[in-house]
Amino acid sequence: MKHLKSFWVTRVDWFSSDGREQRIKDYILLANQLVWKRQASFLAAAVLTACYFDPISIFAFYGVVVLTEMLDVLLGRQSSAWDGQDPVLGRQILKRIARNTVLSATAISFFVINIAVQQTPGGHFTPLFFLFSASVFAAMYNSQMIGILLLRLCIYALAFLYIALLDVLRFVPPLSSVIWLEFFTIIFVLYFIADISVKFYLSYQYRLDQIKLIKAEHEATKAALEVKTQFLSTVSHELRTPLTSIMGSLDLVNNGILGEVPDKLKPVIGMAAKNGHRLANLIDDLLDLQKIEAGEIAFLFKPVEANDLVDEAVEATAGYATKLGIHVTTVPCEEDCRFMGDRSRLMQVMNNLLSNALKFSEEGSTVTLWVENFGSRIRISVQDEGVGIPEGAKDRVFGKFSQV
Repeated sequence: MKHLKSFWVTRVDWFSSDGREQRIKDYILLANQLVWKRQASFLAAAVLTACYFDPISIFAFYGVVVLTEMLDVLLGRQSSAWDGQDPVLGRQILKRIARNTVLSATAISFFVINIAVQQTPGGHFTPLFFLFSASVFAAMYNSQMIGILLLRLCIYALAFLYIALLDVLRFVPPLSSVIWLEFFTIIFVLYFIADISVKFYLSYQYRLDQIKLIKAEHEATKAALEVKTQFLSTVSHELRTPLTSIMGSLDLVNNGILGEVPDKLKPVIGMAAKNGHRLANLIDDLLDLQKIEAGEIAFLFKPVEANDLVDEAVEATAGYATKLGIHVTTVPCEEDCRFMGDRSRLMQVMNNLLSNALKFSEEGSTVTLWVENFGSRIRISVQDEGVGIPEGAKDRVFGKFSQV
């Protein structure tokens, strides 16, 4: 009963407009993919039964089955350009699917009934097996639209009942006859087909709901990312304006334009100016990060001499290295080490590499920089004598705003 309740709830949901377009597209796509598989099975059944029954009638009915299958192929080609947005066209496609389903299921049923009529002794295992296979195939691959599936299975059920009553009406056997056993077995098979059809449909419905949930979460994530991006951009720009004013005032004081600065205040004002520049660089990094994520960052490529780049980076961090008591040495490239690059961006990279190397080195140790020429490539390496990166922590170390 639980399956049946879920079945009827989802069946009512199918008749609503929500999700109908996706179901139609899934149905057509799968029908196009499986058309040759169905044709191969029908052809095998026709060839096999033609060896034991009237081949003319067998292939005549098989020809009708092929014609109805071609209608589905034609519908698939004509509907391939439908994007799911035009509801009028969607209803037209749905009507054609229903019409093709009636024609196809009827042709298959008559194909099987023709075999059953000719098979007088030994029951009707062969035609019933063919019909059972067609029903299971429909339950597995037509579960996108429950109305179409029910339509096909109802036609198959009539064929099942006709074959089940065929020998009962022919021989009018007593209830103890094996013919009645075959009849009740067919009824049981019909129940089995109905049960697996419901389960396949509910499974498809579950997958469809999961896809909707994933899409909703994806949209929510995109919205949150957009809000985060706008927030960082706004904060960065709002911080830059007062910071520029503060740094300008400090520069005026340091340069003595506003008067002589007392010796006691010079270190404090100098430290404030230095930290102001560091804060400005951090804001620039945040803005650069936003540009990278938006794909809007611009590079200015010019000839760069690798040795000069390294010397400049070492000079820029010389004060930090002296404060920590760390010796910085360079091994320059003796060959031509010029390349095309954005010098300011490369300096950002070099400053980050050097500051990290210095930060995680002990007092009295050495940080070494190499510049090497490898033909069409130039490698700049920074090596420190610190503890190194722990095993398995590289993913975190090279992530944004992360540190081990």
